[in-house]
Amino acid sequence: MKAYFISGLGADKKAFYKLKLPAGYEVVYLDWITPQPKESLKNYAHRFSHSIEEKEDFILVGLSLGGMIAAEIARIKPPKKLILLSTVSSSIEIPWYFRWAGKAGIHRIIPTGLYKRMTIINHFMGSKSKTDKAIVLSFVKQVDPSFIQWAINAILEWNQHEPLDNSIHIHGSKDRLLPHRYTKASHIIENGRHLMVLNKADSINKILEEVLQ
Repeated sequence: MKAYFISGLGADKKAFYKLKLPAGYEVVYLDWITPQPKESLKNYAHRFSHSIEEKEDFILVGLSLGGMIAAEIARIKPPKKLILLSTVSSSIEIPWYFRWAGKAGIHRIIPTGLYKRMTIINHFMGSKSKTDKAIVLSFVKQVDPSFIQWAINAILEWNQHEPLDNSIHIHGSKDRLLPHRYTKASHIIENGRHLMVLNKADSINKILEEVLQ
């Protein structure tokens, strides 16, 4: 069975290099597509879903922004299993202060370059080791500023009020970007931060082993 992986904002398959699935899964890493001007998250997910072959069963794994995209895809192409990592499945799970900022339009006046400052990124991602910081730095260098701006706008203007209750939602207890208290996570990783896919991979792999057998 194919297992489609969607990474976080600006990231690629390197974000998943420590994750291990049980035998029997064919891993497919999906690349980001170029968003259309002012495109909604829902419409972007619909176009993104064309990369998924639905003639056979599949599972879907989404990280951060990729998890939001995966949640929308799951509503039109239901996978056998939906794995959400450090993310949310609906806009009502996004912290109120982000939603407030979106309504106020504050994000539109923040320079895009600010989102790429490593001190800010490391604070929210929870990247501490040299290896983790190097991986995050590679993501920051390769991401298109216009994609960052689109993604932030799309997330803050996302209008999806129906959480997906049947997902396997794995979240860190110390996620600073998307605090778990606002989510409907089914599994909590103690001391896991937003980048727990790298520094708490062993704990995540144990859960994946349990739910994907």
